[in-house]
Amino acid sequence: MISSANMYSAFGPAYNPHTIISDQKEPIDQELRVAGGSSGGSAAAVASGMCFASLGSDTGGSIRLPASYCGVIGFKPSYGQCSRWGLVAYASSLDTVGIITRNVHDAQLIYDIISKYDEKDPSSLPPKLRSINSSLASFDKTNSNFTDLSKLRVGIPQEYYVSELSDPIKSLWKRGISLLRSYGATIVSVSCPSTRYALPAYYILAPAEASSNLARYDGVRYGHRSDMDSKQDEKLLYTHTRSEGFGEEVKRRILLGTYTLTAGSYNNYFIYAQRIRKMVQSDFDYVFRRPNPLHLVKNESSFCNCNNDEIFEISNKLRKESHGVDVIITPVAISTSPKVKDSLSSSFLSNSDNTKSLDDSFVNAYVNDVFTIPANLAGIPAISVPFGISPIDGFPIGLQLMTQYGDEHTLFYISKVLENNK
Repeated sequence: MISSANMYSAFGPAYNPHTIISDQKEPIDQELRVAGGSSGGSAAAVASGMCFASLGSDTGGSIRLPASYCGVIGFKPSYGQCSRWGLVAYASSLDTVGIITRNVHDAQLIYDIISKYDEKDPSSLPPKLRSINSSLASFDKTNSNFTDLSKLRVGIPQEYYVSELSDPIKSLWKRGISLLRSYGATIVSVSCPSTRYALPAYYILAPAEASSNLARYDGVRYGHRSDMDSKQDEKLLYTHTRSEGFGEEVKRRILLGTYTLTAGSYNNYFIYAQRIRKMVQSDFDYVFRRPNPLHLVKNESSFCNCNNDEIFEISNKLRKESHGVDVIITPVAISTSPKVKDSLSSSFLSNSDNTKSLDDSFVNAYVNDVFTIPANLAGIPAISVPFGISPIDGFPIGLQLMTQYGDEHTLFYISKVLENNK
């Protein structure tokens, strides 16, 4: 599935299973809501109690958005921590296998099982780098009762206060910040200036990679094959197969990606998007106290020859105690789960309908990813934790936590603090 709403699966749409009940036990809003995309089916299955946990792929928020909409845990590990072997590739440099569960403990349990090196996956983090990462200095957990966070520094990115953010989500975001402060955490305003360019950069890079990855579905080797007689014209067979087999949104992204890779657009779009991606990574490296293990190995050739104790000492000296943070807290989405009728509106607009309405519908769907995409561009771990419901429509609201590359354990620790106080 390549979608924002998960309405076009071969087996039918994935609806949000969350029961909308007010304090008076009366429905607040009986209209169907979407489960989100593209792993909305996975989130809906867990939220409805159909399974203990589910896997999905997170390329730009496809685990965290559905999790927020459906009121469950949605966890995206660091890029390369979990094998992508067997995953249908969309954007190979961004695709990350993620986990959806009903609580943080279960997500950590599944992660500990699947976060292993896999020689079949070329993007899998090698054993030596995993060993180095596990030895890096990290947030000092004072106790296991989740009540003393005096050594924790929490970052609040200025760029995430966007005008589209709904009031209920702003309120819960502030409550989450106040909760961590009440446990002794130091709250720090941070800046990730490249965040404002992350969304357009993503929608250049991801479709470009998708146009290449999906080229294999031609009716000859993989996927659907048109019924037309191939003896008539092999080129027409290819055209008919891809026209019939791909949905409108998939075709839209393939066309966009193909365009950005053309000779006339490559330097103007694709190369600039790659530069923005590097800027986003640099922003996070500057903000976090913990050093990025990938960059340590790249910049310190002797690092790979150190034992674990030496690695810990070196990384501890490199920690930015004065201005760095251990974790960043943000919203997951700009609103609660959209209504089905609003998500379907663009599909039923005919050619004679207002073009602006059609364009606005697509843009609104893409804007939903504004908070989740930066973590994918940087390759860092992120998690959506349900933290309350909207007093307006009764649907769940999740908060997002992000940590430095490879620092999943700090992420889980702080997630449990939010989970225990939602």
